Amino acid sequence: MMLFGKRNRRRKEPRERKFPVHALRTIALWTLTPFAIAAGLYGVGLAVDQPVRAVAVEGPFQRVSAVQVEKAVTASIRGGFLSVDLERVRQAVQTIPWVDHASVQRRWPAGLKVIVEEQVAAARWGDSGLLNVRGELFMTEARHVPPELPRLDGPPGTEPEVAERYLAIQGRLVEAGMRLSALRLDERGAWEIDLANGVTVKLGRRQVDERLDRFLEAAVPLVTERATDIRYVDLRYTNGFAVGWKTGAILAHSKDTTGAPDA
Repeated sequence: MMLFGKRNRRRKEPRERKFPVHALRTIALWTLTPFAIAAGLYGVGLAVDQPVRAVAVEGPFQRVSAVQVEKAVTASIRGGFLSVDLERVRQAVQTIPWVDHASVQRRWPAGLKVIVEEQVAAARWGDSGLLNVRGELFMTEARHVPPELPRLDGPPGTEPEVAERYLAIQGRLVEAGMRLSALRLDERGAWEIDLANGVTVKLGRRQVDERLDRFLEAAVPLVTERATDIRYVDLRYTNGFAVGWKTGAILAHSKDTTGAPDA
């Protein structure tokens, strides 16, 4: 009888995995490629960040010159084409008198494009100030003040309020065949209008809109006919108005114009 004994099984040693040379090259390539690309792009960036060599200026220039803009841009540039601070350049351009808004863009390969919008003067403020169409005082000491602009006056800080009132009144006067040449707001808050025909309209402090309505409805026909004889129209009464003639006489146009006018 043959007995079979247990076989001696040897423990297998773990095999050492060997990668082919081409596999190792592939792994290294995939590992190093991102770093190589990043380093390459960084090097290219350094090479491209050359000095700004050209400045193109665009805009409908009337009060501002392209030379002024170029000087402001050149003085504000720090760094090269890629590192220049566009916001810094834009702010420098907007400090130029008569510049309302500016935008700055990079223009490849080594230039900047600057687009300028000029201020539009809508009215004078005092003797030498200028207001834009938004009622903002953008210049306090203008060298040249267009004489055709209406003159607005008021206490410091009331520029937007006076400009808003002017825009509301001017359109209605034009419809009535008249033109406003000046609008004043005094320290007490009272309003006065000077018409282009030389007549002053006193609106006072209260019910300004209602008093303007009364002037347009009741006083305009008289002013149109006798403008050369009239010095002022006073609407600071409850329901009527008074006319001050250049001869010194005062003509009341309502039973409510007796006594002194209110504010």
